[in-house]
Amino acid sequence: MTMRDRALFALVALLIAGTGFLQSWNAALFILNYGLISAVMALGVNLQWGYAGLFNIGVMGFSALGGLAVVLIAMPPVPEAWAAGGVRVWAGLAVGLGVIAGAIAIWRKLGKGRLRGIAMILWLIAGFFLYRAIFDPAVEAIEAIDPAATGYLGGLGLPVLIGWPVGALLAAGAAWVIGKTALGLRSDYLAIATLGIAEIIIAVLKNEDWLSRGVKNVNGIPRPVPYEVDLQSSAEFVARAQDLGLDPLTASTIFVKLLYAGLFALVLVVLLWLCEKALKSPWGRMMRAIRDNETAAAAMGKDVTRRHLQIFILGSAICGLAGAMMITYDSQLTPSSFQPLRFTFLIWVMVIVGGSGNNWGSVLGGFLIWFLWVQVEPLGAWLMGVITSGMADGSALKTHLLDSVAHMRLLTMGVVLLVVLRFSPRGLIPER
Repeated sequence: MTMRDRALFALVALLIAGTGFLQSWNAALFILNYGLISAVMALGVNLQWGYAGLFNIGVMGFSALGGLAVVLIAMPPVPEAWAAGGVRVWAGLAVGLGVIAGAIAIWRKLGKGRLRGIAMILWLIAGFFLYRAIFDPAVEAIEAIDPAATGYLGGLGLPVLIGWPVGALLAAGAAWVIGKTALGLRSDYLAIATLGIAEIIIAVLKNEDWLSRGVKNVNGIPRPVPYEVDLQSSAEFVARAQDLGLDPLTASTIFVKLLYAGLFALVLVVLLWLCEKALKSPWGRMMRAIRDNETAAAAMGKDVTRRHLQIFILGSAICGLAGAMMITYDSQLTPSSFQPLRFTFLIWVMVIVGGSGNNWGSVLGGFLIWFLWVQVEPLGAWLMGVITSGMADGSALKTHLLDSVAHMRLLTMGVVLLVVLRFSPRGLIPER
């Protein structure tokens, strides 16, 4: 890292510290923790785009799968739901997979012609009705079990941290399926395909209540750190907080967020170290050669499609890990919150502003853009309040300016992106 790079990181650190001094340390630690999660997600996107030139705009789908893994691992099972239809649901899904496998076998074994088409149609129609006959009654029975509180199968009741690598594996598995079908497409078609598949994933999470409670959300996900109320009831913790001149309530929230920051920072440091090692290895040089000229790399004997699939899976796994971290931090899964604006567009802005192809740049972009995303709206409200302070109450212009505060975030992201692309086209910390 150059002195300029260190100065940029120091500037971001000062911005976060300034939030602590001027607003509150709870707000500063909130920005820090989400900045760490955003940096992890940006590393995953940078692995795909910066290393291999793969244009993936389905980031939110892989993040959501990581969050779903936390629910499936950490939440306690619902015995009544399992008794009502748990086995039948999985039997129905097994039948569905069997139908797909049978259709593939028919397509491969029968030659081209009318017979293959008729056999495929009859097989798929029969399989569909068999699948629905098993699956639908089971789902209705599960969702009828105390729908206000549960209405789903629950999870395995294991420690929540196990859900992090499982989230990465779940996202990697989805990336393998997507990559096998979409990586042969041109870059713009790949982008459309990944966005569409991400929307399908979110739609499944919103509508399959038996799996994720849908729009009713999953609350109370177990945490890897103590609960604030437990710390506040600890005489030892209260005494230490009072010795430091802190209110026990404030001290407990700060302590919990610091523990989360330690966990997230550990994950980020390990991933950053691995990504840097990979970038400087023969594998990393090969990936950049494929990115810069696929034809020349293929002429040198490199399997371009296989390497694209490999790095697509790795980047998606990191996005899934970041999604699992975020859901753990929030202690709830809210499928409707996974929007392209936040989980795809914002991450891409982080990678582009920080420096595509540079891991340190992606980390810097993650912290800087998230800080701006959080702070721009309150700063915009203050600024509009100052500008309109001399205007008459109820005037159309004043009302319009105050109502426009909600759009300050999007305006700021666009301005920052344009300024960086104008004066530093390769990002704040460009690829070396």
